[in-house]
Amino acid sequence: MSRAMHGDKLARELESVPLSNGTIARRISDMAQDIKCQLVDRVKKGKYALQLDETTDVSNSAQLLVFVRYSFDGKLNENMLFCTPLEGTCTGEDIFTKLDDKLQEEGLSWDECVGVCTDGAGAMLGRKKGLKARVLQVAPHVKFTHCIIHKEALASKTLDPELKHVLETAMKIVNYIKARLLNIRLFATLCNELGSEHEGLLFHTEVRWLSRVNVLSRLYELRDEVRLFLMEHGSQLADHLTDPDWLTRLAYLSCIFEKLNGLNLSLQGENTSILSLNDKIHAFMRKLQRWIERVKVGSIDMFSELVEFMDENELSVDMVKKPITTHLQALQEHFNRYFPEETAPEQNDWIRSPFTETSANHLTSELEDALVELSSDRTLKTAFNSKTLAEFWISVEREYPQLARAALDVLMPFGTTYLCEKTFSALMYLKNKYRSRLNVEDDLQVAVSDIKPRLDLLCSKHIAHPSH
Repeated sequence: MSRAMHGDKLARELESVPLSNGTIARRISDMAQDIKCQLVDRVKKGKYALQLDETTDVSNSAQLLVFVRYSFDGKLNENMLFCTPLEGTCTGEDIFTKLDDKLQEEGLSWDECVGVCTDGAGAMLGRKKGLKARVLQVAPHVKFTHCIIHKEALASKTLDPELKHVLETAMKIVNYIKARLLNIRLFATLCNELGSEHEGLLFHTEVRWLSRVNVLSRLYELRDEVRLFLMEHGSQLADHLTDPDWLTRLAYLSCIFEKLNGLNLSLQGENTSILSLNDKIHAFMRKLQRWIERVKVGSIDMFSELVEFMDENELSVDMVKKPITTHLQALQEHFNRYFPEETAPEQNDWIRSPFTETSANHLTSELEDALVELSSDRTLKTAFNSKTLAEFWISVEREYPQLARAALDVLMPFGTTYLCEKTFSALMYLKNKYRSRLNVEDDLQVAVSDIKPRLDLLCSKHIAHPSH
């Protein structure tokens, strides 16, 4: 109306007037509640799995974040169910009480929950007082999963004293330069003068375990520049960068951490199943065994940076054979402890290949008969190749309900807490020191959900104020 009566100039000035804080907050809340309403209606229609974790935000408030996986529109969907603060302590009892209250509030039953995935904290997986113990009291059928990414990170931390000393020394070198602003500027100038690809080193933090390979790789690439800088400043740390034995171990650590990071990144992502995640873990364990065997016979071609360094300096493989073999064997031992060999890994092959694996002795006679019947359907066999496993089993749920439910009970549970960790990053940006009192649930729901709010419905509920 302003544009029609007074022209574009005045209309643009009116558009620049910001809405009040209360108006924006109400609209975000309305959209979040509509998204939540749609989500709960979807989850109530069948079984579901939960993924949960807790963190402390910028105001030192503990936030419990819960994601849900459910079947909707022919596929498995993942969405944030709620994010709520934990008042007082964060014991297993506290977490269970908050989780149970929220599920009851939304009308969701534990009877329909097939799995819960958390990290390995005592409050979560404690046998007596943890969340797991409390949930199993009310729902004994629920399967608990320790986040596979978390277990992989724990298994990867093993280092023998020699390699640990190399890592600690590398961190001292990095900190010597990065801890002083003057050193950072001088080192950047040196790198520019020498035409280096990079102008600085990277910091390492234990919390972010993926940072190790980036720190070591950058230090290895700039080893000559760092050595010159340390010598100019009279630091004894420069002696390590002239020691071939130390540099070979640095090159090895850079290579092995890169491979571990590759495994870690392959485990991340949305819509992952426990079956595929376990396959990646066991594939890496088989590669570990192959690397051990090859190193024993003097072959290290799987570690490219190490091979390149040793060829340039005409070094013998024998000088690194023993420490590399020792570390790989320790790594293999830790992976075997965190990921023990399955007693019957083939028992789920009927889910992956229902048209070739038609015999499953652990299934009941009724389910096995249904599997035989399904495997004989050539029409379904054609459709199987064009769909994901979850989509296929959801599509046959009406015709083979019990068999499909047995398959989805395996495919539906989360294998990692990736979605929680990813959303914690969004939480860090939404609730910062400038908005430390923010009740973050509604904002977070709108930010991370892929369910679109029904704007037409929301607008229809508001009363318009036409001119008289």
